[in-house]
Amino acid sequence: MLIRPATYNDLEQILEIYNHIIIHTTSVYQYKPQTLAMRKEWFDEKIKHNYPVFVADDGGDVLGFSSLCPFRNWPAYKYTAENSIYVAENSRGKGIGKLLMKPLIEAATALDLHTIVAGIDASNTISLQFHKDFGFEEVAHFKQVG
Repeated sequence: MLIRPATYNDLEQILEIYNHIIIHTTSVYQYKPQTLAMRKEWFDEKIKHNYPVFVADDGGDVLGFSSLCPFRNWPAYKYTAENSIYVAENSRGKGIGKLLMKPLIEAATALDLHTIVAGIDASNTISLQFHKDFGFEEVAHFKQVG
C-alpha cells in the first residue's frame, strides 16, 4: 500500500468513499451525496490554499483519503487546521487510517501549523479513540449540535 498525494485521477474513488460515509454514518454532517464537480471544487480549494490531500493507494484502488483544511476562516486561527480521514467501508480496521494520519501531521508541521482539530460525532467511539492514540485531547463537547 502506498500513501501518496492525491491527484485529480483519484477524485472518483474519493467521491465514492465520501458519499458512502454521508449516506451510512454520522462522520460527515451532509444530507445529500456530492457530485464529482463538487469534489473537484473541494480539491481545487485544497490546491489553491496549499492544504494536502493524501490517498491510500492499493494497486490503483483508493482505500481511503485524508486531508487538512482551515479550522476557522479568521486570522487568529491561521496556525490551526482541521483534519479529515475517511476509509472505505471494506477496508476499515486494517490500519489504513493510521497510515493516512502520519503524512497529515508531517504536512501540518511543514505548513507551520500548531494545532490540528478533529470534529468527531460523540457516537463515533472508534474515531475518538483513534485520535487519542495520536495524542489528540477532547477539549469540547457540543450538545445537540449537528
